[in-house]
Amino acid sequence: MKLIISNISGIPIYEQIKQQIKSAIMSGELKENESLPSLRALAGELKISVLTVTRAYTELEQEGFVKNIQGRGCFVLGQGSELLREQLIRKAENGIREAISAARTAGLTREEFFSLINILLEENTDDKLS
Repeated sequence: MKLIISNISGIPIYEQIKQQIKSAIMSGELKENESLPSLRALAGELKISVLTVTRAYTELEQEGFVKNIQGRGCFVLGQGSELLREQLIRKAENGIREAISAARTAGLTREEFFSLINILLEENTDDKLS
């Protein structure tokens, strides 16, 4: 995982780190029990303060994405984590809201919209929604 930090984005650096790690976890790029870089290693790589990385990792732990184990490091929690599951459900809800808005703009009826959803679900028969 490669983190990209911008000093001119207006978003605090710890927040940029947190969002990129969250995105990598939710996309599956970072797997369950995978360790994150150590605080010092990441701070050195990004040329930022250890306190900044600490804040990002602490907030990720509070949100249920990682678990910090004293003396061992910070590890990604699995998809079974209740807080992570809630984040993923929220992401799905937002995507569905966008789809509904686009369908309304396109003038789809409910039946056409649900038919489209069913077609797309059938294309992805390997997932839990089938």
